[in-house]
Amino acid sequence: MPNLSPKKNPMPSQDAKVRRRNFGEVALGYTEQMALDEADRCLNCKNMPCVSGCPVGIQIPKFIQKVKVGEYEEAYRIITESSSLPAVCGRVCPQETQCEGKCVRGIKGEPVGIGRLERFVADYHNENSTEPPKKAEPNGRKVAIIGSGPAGLTCAGDLAKRGYDVTVFEALHTAGGVLVYGIPEFRLPKAIVAREIETLKALGVKIEVNTVIGKTVTIEELMKEQGFEAVFIGSGAGLPRFMKIPGENLKGVYSANEFLTRVNLMKAYRDDSATPIQKAKKVVVVGGGNVAMDAARCAMRLGAEGVFIVYRRSLEELPARREEVEHAQEEGIEFRLLTNPTEILGDENGFVRGMNCVKMELGEPDASGRRSPVEIPDSAFLLECDCVIMAIGTSPNPLIKSTTKGLEVNKRGGIVVEEGTGKTTLDGVYAGGDAVTGAATVILAMGAGKTAAEAIAKME
Repeated sequence: MPNLSPKKNPMPSQDAKVRRRNFGEVALGYTEQMALDEADRCLNCKNMPCVSGCPVGIQIPKFIQKVKVGEYEEAYRIITESSSLPAVCGRVCPQETQCEGKCVRGIKGEPVGIGRLERFVADYHNENSTEPPKKAEPNGRKVAIIGSGPAGLTCAGDLAKRGYDVTVFEALHTAGGVLVYGIPEFRLPKAIVAREIETLKALGVKIEVNTVIGKTVTIEELMKEQGFEAVFIGSGAGLPRFMKIPGENLKGVYSANEFLTRVNLMKAYRDDSATPIQKAKKVVVVGGGNVAMDAARCAMRLGAEGVFIVYRRSLEELPARREEVEHAQEEGIEFRLLTNPTEILGDENGFVRGMNCVKMELGEPDASGRRSPVEIPDSAFLLECDCVIMAIGTSPNPLIKSTTKGLEVNKRGGIVVEEGTGKTTLDGVYAGGDAVTGAATVILAMGAGKTAAEAIAKME
């Protein structure tokens, strides 16, 4: 008998007044009883619309049916047939616009909590399973993966399951890419990422850190001298963008990439950190995406008295996940919407002391239906602050392109690939994720890694 409740089981979480000053995980996860109750909300639809919304094609109703009867390890097996990072996806995927957005239970109520169930299953496996994954029989073929973010790890895992000899090359000293340097501990504990990576290593994936492709070794050298028959580029989009307004070179102005890397990877919030960060009193974060929410919430946890999100459109146009926006609001972060910075002001010592802004309003819709912000005359005002974090997007790093002859990129620096395969303009070289699209979601990057792995496996 299905659970016909119109609402999903709420996610237990830390109290906002407590969590705003610690880096412990905010969402605490379902209990077993919550998971069983939520699984009973699934109608097990024959046409499985939720699967069409999943970029990696997880057989969602099938794994949920296993949860219903308490067969959690079997549910985990079903998930990992399609996903190499289930504990990650269950935490950071925008399920509301993907699998849950297709769920028929969402027509007259809330969709099934698919992401929460995926997280429950993955966490159950990680806490209870002691059996290592089975290695595939080697097929004698070698593939190199550039970057250990979600695209690279997914491609590596899928190829390892097919018997490929896979080596992942990571520029930083820790594997995980954006999962470790970009997403904060309170959303995605790094122990979770490390566990997922250990699972891939158990499948036979090798990881070489501190290796900058294009400097340490080139793609041509990997293929001609080291014997890799294919290369997948999943190097992400780590080149930050700025607004090009006066004052961006002042002390106390960060790109979100630098700020989050210092906090997440280098643990700048610890007193013994070798990479400390400014402990600001009033922080302005410019931008409205998930990265902006992450930066603002980190700043609050570092002890800021006030944190402001400055975004030039309204709340309806804010691109961040609703859940992240709500969590930020609960934690006391203020949103200055329909506001645009024009200049960052400094003191006599070159430190940030404030930001000049103007008020905006939404103009008439363009051909796509989107309303562009228009400045309101005589609306300038000063927003006092001592730290500014720019979270307005990133671009792919040009290093690989500049050191790889014949690799075509578009005007935004993204690598040009063939749709449906991820094949680049170079034989045997594939690419996917943010290195192709620019900054996007973890699960879309995983989908691109999966697509490329399938194409590589079809190479003659």
